[in-house]
Amino acid sequence: MKILVTGADGQLGHELQYVCQEFPEFEMIFLNRTGLDIVNKEQMNTLFSSLKPDFCINCAAYTAVDKAETDIDLCRDINANGTENLAINCRDHNTTLVHISTDYVYNIDVNRPLLESDTPNPKGVYAETKRAGELKALEIWEKSIIIRTSWVYSSFGNNFVKTMLRLGQERDQLSIVSDQIGTPTYARDIAKTILSIISQIKTSEPSVFGIYNFSNRDETNWADFAKAIFEIKGIECEVGQMTTKEYGAAAHRPLWSVLSKEKIKNTFGIKPRPWKVSLIECLSLL
Repeated sequence: MKILVTGADGQLGHELQYVCQEFPEFEMIFLNRTGLDIVNKEQMNTLFSSLKPDFCINCAAYTAVDKAETDIDLCRDINANGTENLAINCRDHNTTLVHISTDYVYNIDVNRPLLESDTPNPKGVYAETKRAGELKALEIWEKSIIIRTSWVYSSFGNNFVKTMLRLGQERDQLSIVSDQIGTPTYARDIAKTILSIISQIKTSEPSVFGIYNFSNRDETNWADFAKAIFEIKGIECEVGQMTTKEYGAAAHRPLWSVLSKEKIKNTFGIKPRPWKVSLIECLSLL
């Protein structure tokens, strides 16, 4: 089975390269933006015609949430138009598409984990373009799986965990946002989940396609997440609390990002690990 991975230089792309050794039945083809710019229609058409992949995992995305507020055209090109290009090529070559999305598309205030059936309310350029990409994929190609995830980190790339490790060693005290509630998610767990799903998919069962949530288990806030990082690594840095409003980021952040994983559990038997367990594993690599 041939699997094409876009955005191979990112956190999830790197983790897929690491965990694919556990799935020897797959022929994995990893391409960064140089190898495949998903905005470039001609390049994509040529590549799909040549490779004829059975699956495409789209890890390519514009994720600079605050910068997106002024870099609107590029963000839309990658997150919405690029996903549309992929969906068209996947449809034309009968390639199942697995597209990675975000908790940002929800942005609703409920007192329970967010369900895939909840009506999205994206706010901000990043959230709106990610939702647009979801819609393009689902409208164009019936064999599309959308995986919404949250608070992603890894031993690869730039992320909150690595930033906290650096700042915690540079400073004695930090103020971290405490009114956003969600679940940190280890990109390696996402990678294993995706490949496990692919190994189970039978093209004759269209009911498995659609939107799924995946994150690690349990919930926290950013300040307590930082405290856990420092405790595990033995870093002495005091963590103070601040509100989202006090932080004053350019882009809107959802205050509630706890995802329900019942659908992915019931459909594919995926059982997410507690976020602290996954964090310990990641930090052992750092």
